[in-house]
Amino acid sequence: MSTLQASTQAQLRQFIEQIERLEEEKKAIASDIRDKFAEAKALGFDVKAMRKIIQLRKKSAVERQEEEGVLEVYMHALGMLNELVDDDAAGTYVEAAE
Repeated sequence: MSTLQASTQAQLRQFIEQIERLEEEKKAIASDIRDKFAEAKALGFDVKAMRKIIQLRKKSAVERQEEEGVLEVYMHALGMLNELVDDDAAGTYVEAAE
């Protein structure tokens, strides 16, 4: 097995230490995020809905529309949606009663 030169070893050590420090920071930030969700929940907000909103806000309007379109097609194919036959609501769907 070959060994690394001293300068390369130092560089590797520096990368490893920086990554470890960033991992610790990431853990602290994740804890802060959990605390914020707990605070919101204590005030009566729906955390699951908040997470979904955050996820949707990361996407462009086009990406959201494409995702919703595919989801709508799949739900319709599985009988989870009924097509509305209404002049005002043409092209929209309503969830089927179970």
